[in-house]
Amino acid sequence: MDVTIQKFDPYINVDPGTMSPYQHGEVFVTDDGAETDLDLGHYERFIDINLNKYSNVTTGKIYSTVLKKERRGDYLGGTVQVIPHITNEIKDRVYRAGKETGADVVITEIGGTVGDIESLPFLEAIRQMKSDIGRENVMYIHCTLVPYIRAAGELKTKPTQHSVKKNFAVLVFSQMSLWSERKCHWHKI
Repeated sequence: MDVTIQKFDPYINVDPGTMSPYQHGEVFVTDDGAETDLDLGHYERFIDINLNKYSNVTTGKIYSTVLKKERRGDYLGGTVQVIPHITNEIKDRVYRAGKETGADVVITEIGGTVGDIESLPFLEAIRQMKSDIGRENVMYIHCTLVPYIRAAGELKTKPTQHSVKKNFAVLVFSQMSLWSERKCHWHKI
């Protein structure tokens, strides 16, 4: 089974290439020259594949593409809206990542924090995918931090409860939750 990974970043910049490394971190350049989020470099090493320009999508890229289509007349003079135009472009980026790489599975991370308004079009797009391509072809995984309070000797689940509730509010129901109470030490695994 071939797998590829992509990351959706909800910031409005087209790519992180012009962003301050002090604010955003370093840029990772893919083999095809795309300036992407540093996380993609970690993903490449972790799953041992070469990622490409389809692997990093920002709100800025999505809006830029939709606006170019509008100026070209692709929407036949209609009103361009978040739903369906932006969400359709987001879904197209997931499908294109699989098609361009020949992957059977596309793992897509939605960056940011659950509840951030910037993430809503991405969450709506993945929610729509379940009915577009079938629930058996889509899986939502919720990654969360469950802090361990050493002094009290207990895990605090309240932040996770709130983020799950916010996902439910936008009708994204995770089939799996992954959590950690501490930083992972990969060299010990």
